[in-house]
Amino acid sequence: MREMQVLRNNIAEIKVRMIFMSEYKETVKKQNILALRALLKEMPPFCTDYFRGIASSTLPRTQTGYCRDIYTFLQFIIMRNPLYKDYQIKDLPLKVLEEMTPADIDEYLEHLNYYVFEGTEYRNGESAKARKLSALSNMYSFFNKRQAVSNNPLTAVDRPKVHDKVIITLDQEQIFDLMDAVESPTNMTDRQKKFHNLTMARDRAILTSFLGTGMRVSELAGLDITDIDFNNQTFRVIRKGGNEAYIYFGDDIRDALCYYLGIQENQEEPNDEIKSLSPRESLLKGNDEEKALFLSLRGNRMAVRSIEVMVKKYCTMINTNKKITPHKLRSTYGTALYKETGDIYLVADVLGHKDVNTTKKHYAEMTNDNRKRAANIVTLKKNT
Repeated sequence: MREMQVLRNNIAEIKVRMIFMSEYKETVKKQNILALRALLKEMPPFCTDYFRGIASSTLPRTQTGYCRDIYTFLQFIIMRNPLYKDYQIKDLPLKVLEEMTPADIDEYLEHLNYYVFEGTEYRNGESAKARKLSALSNMYSFFNKRQAVSNNPLTAVDRPKVHDKVIITLDQEQIFDLMDAVESPTNMTDRQKKFHNLTMARDRAILTSFLGTGMRVSELAGLDITDIDFNNQTFRVIRKGGNEAYIYFGDDIRDALCYYLGIQENQEEPNDEIKSLSPRESLLKGNDEEKALFLSLRGNRMAVRSIEVMVKKYCTMINTNKKITPHKLRSTYGTALYKETGDIYLVADVLGHKDVNTTKKHYAEMTNDNRKRAANIVTLKKNT
């Protein structure tokens, strides 16, 4: 009987977790759909037709990215083509796609290097230009397939060559400095110190989780309290594409989370007998139904952008010229794991890369270092 009750409790817990996971995914999906609709209000009708046509095969987040890139292309047409200089972007006809030539696309690529639109300067590197051409190419393919446009100038244009970027990571001393900055920040006003006292435990738990698991910022932002299993020391996360995965964490993360949640050693739940509020409870603002693990000062789930700003804040306090983002903290973990194990498949699995070639591409330089060391692994001469 006892075993059956435990089983029922486990099933009930899984159902609750699935509900929260579904709610979060639906919230993010809704936000992306609303963002896309807002963008399409400023776009021509043929763009609306295009995004409706790909809605069933493309995620809302991807559609939003495509929409922004296509908007940039339509900006270019108005800025550079005298025939359309008096048009609003939303009034452009479909025939503008038919009129484009390979030379126009080459001019567009040159334009993307640097331009000013409505008083704002814009610059694009090779990867940004390649992404914008990809969005444009997909739209041309859609209208070609539907025989609404017969022309496709991109087939005659060479794509920008995207060079592999050097992996930016923190070294061990910089990691120590970063964690010290959370404990003892510098150059803060009294008002800033007041807010820091409220968020210090949260920020330490966030940075420790990044550096100790290599999870994505979107995965961390989506964590609920019920996604933590202290017995097995795992996070349950939603990977890209909506797949569920479990990430193991070490003792440093466990300790940081326990302090943030007000959990004493050998406890699985917050201690109701402790009168003082835990750091997380101090952020709740009375919203006891909020299930998000990491909370903003408003008492709701921290947004991805808020987490990025928080990481940047602490990284400016340490002596580094590196531009540190949550993704760089993820790379720091991935680099350390690969140096320690030399197992590229393990790194790919832990980081959630679907294709190990993605991992190999990022860590190619270290792979070459391993190959060089392998050349001298066997000693052929006696030491004299």
